[in-house]
Amino acid sequence: MANSFDPYREALVVENHTIWPAHCEDWSAADKARVDRLLHASPQDAAELDYTRQHTGFARVIMVTQADLDRVSVA
Repeated sequence: MANSFDPYREALVVENHTIWPAHCEDWSAADKARVDRLLHASPQDAAELDYTRQHTGFARVIMVTQADLDRVSVA
């Protein structure tokens, strides 16, 4: 189950990870990078967000949903 946005953990994020759905497999690296930047720029709006504890802080993990793609105006 995904966590909700957590300002405490957010302040300790040292890595960003994005998990893409199967229908985005054929996207170019440039398109994925652009959407990745937009999603991680506003993690509080992500539909599925998780934080993974690491030795140095947290990794933010966003599982991309259609709602996220709609939000950043990508079809």
